[in-house]
Amino acid sequence: MVGMLVLESQFNWEMPEVVDTASAKELQKKFKLTPTISNILVNRGYDSVETVEKFLNPQITDIYAPDSLHDIDKAVERIRQSIEAGDQITIYGDYDADGITSTSVMYESLLTVGANVNFYVPNRFTDGYGPNVEAFGRLIEAGTQLIVTVDNGVSGNEAIDFANQQGVDVVVTDHHEIPEKLPAAYAIVHPRFPGTDYPFGDLSGVGVAFKVAWALLDEFPSELLDLVAIGEIADLVSVTDENRVLISFGLKALQQGMRPGLHELVKLASVNEQKLNETNVGFAIAPRLNALGRMDDANLGVELLTTLDEERAVELASMVDKLNQQRQKIVAKITKEAMEMATSDDNKDYQTLVIAGHDWHEGVLGIVASRIVESTNKPTLVLNIDSETNLAKGSGRSVDGFDLFASINEIRSITTSFGGHQMAVGISLSEKNLSELQAALEVAATKVNLGKRDKKTVKITADIKPDDLNLELFSQIEQLAPFGQNNERPVVALKDIPVNNVKTMGKTNSHLKFEMLGQNNKVNAVAFNRGALVDQLMASKDKVSIVGTLDENEWRGNRSVQLMVKDLSVDGIQVIDQRTSHLSEELFGYSGKYVFFNHDLADQLKDYLDDDSIIFADEVTSAINIEILTIVDCPADITDMGKFLSIAGDPSIIRVLFYEKHSVYLSGMPTHQEFGELFKFVQSHQNVNLKSQLKLLSDYLKINQDRLIFMIQVFFEADFVKIEDGLLNRVDNPQTVVLEETQRFKQRKIQMETERELIYSDSTDLRNLIISAVKKH
Repeated sequence: MVGMLVLESQFNWEMPEVVDTASAKELQKKFKLTPTISNILVNRGYDSVETVEKFLNPQITDIYAPDSLHDIDKAVERIRQSIEAGDQITIYGDYDADGITSTSVMYESLLTVGANVNFYVPNRFTDGYGPNVEAFGRLIEAGTQLIVTVDNGVSGNEAIDFANQQGVDVVVTDHHEIPEKLPAAYAIVHPRFPGTDYPFGDLSGVGVAFKVAWALLDEFPSELLDLVAIGEIADLVSVTDENRVLISFGLKALQQGMRPGLHELVKLASVNEQKLNETNVGFAIAPRLNALGRMDDANLGVELLTTLDEERAVELASMVDKLNQQRQKIVAKITKEAMEMATSDDNKDYQTLVIAGHDWHEGVLGIVASRIVESTNKPTLVLNIDSETNLAKGSGRSVDGFDLFASINEIRSITTSFGGHQMAVGISLSEKNLSELQAALEVAATKVNLGKRDKKTVKITADIKPDDLNLELFSQIEQLAPFGQNNERPVVALKDIPVNNVKTMGKTNSHLKFEMLGQNNKVNAVAFNRGALVDQLMASKDKVSIVGTLDENEWRGNRSVQLMVKDLSVDGIQVIDQRTSHLSEELFGYSGKYVFFNHDLADQLKDYLDDDSIIFADEVTSAINIEILTIVDCPADITDMGKFLSIAGDPSIIRVLFYEKHSVYLSGMPTHQEFGELFKFVQSHQNVNLKSQLKLLSDYLKINQDRLIFMIQVFFEADFVKIEDGLLNRVDNPQTVVLEETQRFKQRKIQMETERELIYSDSTDLRNLIISAVKKH
């Protein structure tokens, strides 16, 4: 049985708070904003002319100087000391996009000041995340005299102790969660270091590296802002305060296409370089850089970002793009396998998920974990088990309200390596400890009542009408960019609106497109991967609530605004109009119950339905409370359907087929002339064999057989004819009867009217009729 989707929201919709209307009106007037935008700004804390001016018009001077960062002077002094001495400095990076850009920023800066510098991005598979004793050992043996970590190091106690024992200092620049025990590094530059007064703690690794570069160069390194934008966007930092400024100016730098490697990569990603924005970077550029660390050697990424050789840039960009294509295929395969495990009976009762498999590519497990979280709304760890070492290694992703890092940090002793933050972690541990890990996560989840959540929440930014949706509003929304964490693209809600022209699109009809209708405006809406809801949306098209984000559509030079649907719902019953004159097996493949008025028809369909799924309308005497009902045939009297629906309960979906083998509505009511012709015939003929001569009689009188049978039945009831052994004969001296008063005539009239309302009405009228009948209970 196929389960029909009920058109209800996938998310809990958190509506915006009531704003300070006085502030909103002041901003609206001062900055010439729409009411929607001024309300959004106030709700986000920008409630004065000064704060809005700073938000809408970020300035380079809004970026904080590095002076107040912990150990910044100490770090710069130590690096300069090595530069003056000609020591070999090695930048020790990380293999994700933030780590690759951090390494590139520090590498270019040190080259600029004449340092003897190289870089090393650890291998995800052989080195793992963060400082590694073996890797440090190889670097020191090769001549490294100072190690500068970027985007890692704050948890690297063991490796840093080792370096110290070898007489090699380590300068840590990092942004990850600070552990209870800090490493014995020469200097630790971190925006959230306890006891310091740096004004903004949510820089990414490349943001911290940029601040060190600024201090080292003694001037603002604007030429590095493009790299900063990539790393910050990729690491999903809070796009507020100075991050908003860094990303804003970084995107402008990216649009200039000054780096040969990035220029080629953007070209391969089929992105318009001059219109690069945070979305392009997040979904096209960052994943390609991340693919290097996931699939191969992330050191190539640093070369790609820093090379000035155009031929080498083409070669490197091509390598990166091909690796990304391989990554996509591997992700799809593992996601399918992991999702089957995540949704199995073994895991259905868990509030958190620990999914482990064999022969899974460790480089993509974070992506897989994210997809499972998106689907299940459960914090998820996805790990690969090495069959030789029995070591489980992988990544975890969390949900709002659950600190994954803190939950695992409680049992850190069972891990062999562990790091990350509230929403994402990397971890290695023995396979035998997986059950203990799962148990600890469940305890932590119970403490915060994680399992009691119903749905994920989507925060609505504005409650508006279709008439509010226009290019002016879209243009003002774009002024709020760049978007990201804590500055999300505004999500709007449109409640109880009519929709029209509902249809599917895409090669496999997997997407939805429809029009939202206002009083003076209609706006297109697109819902990806919601094509299965086309019938439900068509059935409920006058009462739909929609949540989504605004986008611009350009076609043949014409610009228009459209809504990218994030969620939708319909209040009340959904009536699915599948009326048909032919019953096929696929119509009976849905879950729920099938309602029949005609018992004989149900018997004829036994091959399609089992007895448990059949309901006879005339046998229902109390509420049945079935979520999905399919009414198969058309009743002879519309009041029979009304009676059934009034006591059937509260179904969510009513499918209507209203099959009728012989439509009396189409056959019509015989005319007085036709009744007269038949009367004359029976008066002059005897022993008409209805079985063998009915067609001949139909042809002779030029009356179709269905109508002719009805006329004979009316005559029989009026006692104009008699039928014995299948032979039709007249009744001598019949009484005068008004044919319209016979039961047969009245029943046909009722049936014709019933068919007109149930079979031949339009979908909207039919829906209103059925919903009205249900509401009468």
